[in-house]
Amino acid sequence: MTQPLDDTDRQLLSLLQANAREGTATLARKLGLARTTVVARIARLERSGVVAGYGVRLGTQLDATTVRAWCSISVLPKTAPTVLRALEAMAEVEEVSAVSGPFDYLVFLRCTSHEQLDALLDKVGQLDGVHQTQTSIVLSRKIDRRSVGA
Repeated sequence: MTQPLDDTDRQLLSLLQANAREGTATLARKLGLARTTVVARIARLERSGVVAGYGVRLGTQLDATTVRAWCSISVLPKTAPTVLRALEAMAEVEEVSAVSGPFDYLVFLRCTSHEQLDALLDKVGQLDGVHQTQTSIVLSRKIDRRSVGA
């Protein structure tokens, strides 16, 4: 991005993160700007790559019926691309982050049952290139600034 973000850009991004479906007229009212100014700012943020897209945040109703887990994975040298492609193909894999430390990746999993999670972890552990895994099941969220209503 060639132009740095100003306070108004940051406020606009915060409002969009809270509700990306909010109308530009409502955003303009909240920011004290003209609607056309908000439209132009959003377009600039999209063009510059600050806003990469819009998506769906899952609500607590779904969380109550799912088993979530963090799985740390270490991979053998030169096998990362193959492992990442395999993880990307698994619908239960919501996020993969490269991390420092004894593991290479931290993977967030969402399953419908403990049995499904168990089978998925077996599948992940058997992927060519996976050296070691360690999993922690999420018992509850204490702080989540990304969830609806936060």
